[in-house]
Amino acid sequence: MATVEECEAAFEALAERLAATDPETRRKNSLDRTLCCTLRDLDVVFGGRIKDGLLIGIAQIPKAEGQVKLSMTSDDLLTLVAGKLNLVAAWTSGRIKIDARVFDLIKLRSIF
Repeated sequence: MATVEECEAAFEALAERLAATDPETRRKNSLDRTLCCTLRDLDVVFGGRIKDGLLIGIAQIPKAEGQVKLSMTSDDLLTLVAGKLNLVAAWTSGRIKIDARVFDLIKLRSIF
């Protein structure tokens, strides 16, 4: 099980990776949605916003509220952000739960 600090660092790394993406790619992946991610094994929720191809404002929040809701274990978060876990495969197998519109799911694939 990963720590809260490791998970926060993973979100920061993901945000940095998205920020380093060229502007054209970010524009193609443009989405403006609030996001929350419940880490089931830590009983912690992180929230933020996906806007203009960027992940901004990531912080711990008291409850899972967002237009895009993810739920996973802390280890799955680290593996997903490291690129060692395929989002679609993890979702279809039930490792990761996603509550979002179909269009948002398509955009999420390009983020993770």
